Amino acid sequence: MKWFVKVLRQYNDFQGRARRKEYFMFALFNGLFAGAIMIIAFILNSVLDTPAFMALYGLYLLVTLVPSLAVGVRRLHDIGKSGWMLLVGCIPFIGGFWLLILMLTDSQPEANVYGENPKLGSVSAA
Repeated sequence: MKWFVKVLRQYNDFQGRARRKEYFMFALFNGLFAGAIMIIAFILNSVLDTPAFMALYGLYLLVTLVPSLAVGVRRLHDIGKSGWMLLVGCIPFIGGFWLLILMLTDSQPEANVYGENPKLGSVSAA
């Protein structure tokens, strides 16, 4: 949970590097929260017969869009790639797999043009 909050606090930070753990813990909790909100909105929509609750899900997605992009860019910086490589995911069929492989790639052990290796520094997750 602390990784999720850390990413939300750094919502506009497109500089620096992010570890695999930071990226995937954010993705895990983001998926869990989005799924829970979607289920709750669906149930409220069915019970109260008003589609307004589905807007909760859309609102959540809008709130987490910029932090998701920021942590994705920082994750790509960690492996020495430009943040623009996120656009690889737009390539039909293979783009999502290619982006997943990039995100799973281990950090560059030394400092790169985007900063020091977050594994070696005293980066706190709080």
